[in-house]
Amino acid sequence: MFRLERSEEVFRGKIFTVRRDWVRLPQGRTTALDIIVHHGAVTIVPLDEQGRLWFVRQYRHAAGETLLEFPAGTLEPGESAEACAAREIREEIGLAAGHLRLLGRFYLAPGYSTEYMRVFLATDLHPAPLPPDADEFLDPVALPVAQVLLRAREGAFQDAKTLAALMLALPWLPGAA
Repeated sequence: MFRLERSEEVFRGKIFTVRRDWVRLPQGRTTALDIIVHHGAVTIVPLDEQGRLWFVRQYRHAAGETLLEFPAGTLEPGESAEACAAREIREEIGLAAGHLRLLGRFYLAPGYSTEYMRVFLATDLHPAPLPPDADEFLDPVALPVAQVLLRAREGAFQDAKTLAALMLALPWLPGAA
């Protein structure tokens, strides 16, 4: 049985907090674990009427490279996942979804983070841009489903949430079954 003995906040940032937990392990030893505490996030799989999936190309400093990812974002305090998805798709690719379908949920990195991701399929897309966040420099990209699946098989996507979201969306993608 694992038991939390004590916890302390180590760092508080604008998106997450880091806490250190001292946990008693089943054999009786205690260990310190550093945990990233996160509000949660969404990833959106935008599918347009032409059978294209929409992505954003953006520089990711931690990775040191520009990645192609599905639109995504962090929940604001008290914001529902669906409201976050509706806002983020407009901010990141300039399109609104007439319909959002929850496809699944998962922890992004449960070994050290509480970040819980919800994945939405966005359809019935129409132009409705919102200004992007001041620190985001995004390039929207639309690709045919067949090309996305080929790129995924070739290892072209380096973002875990994009790969997981793509897997969850497969039953709803034209030609993917």
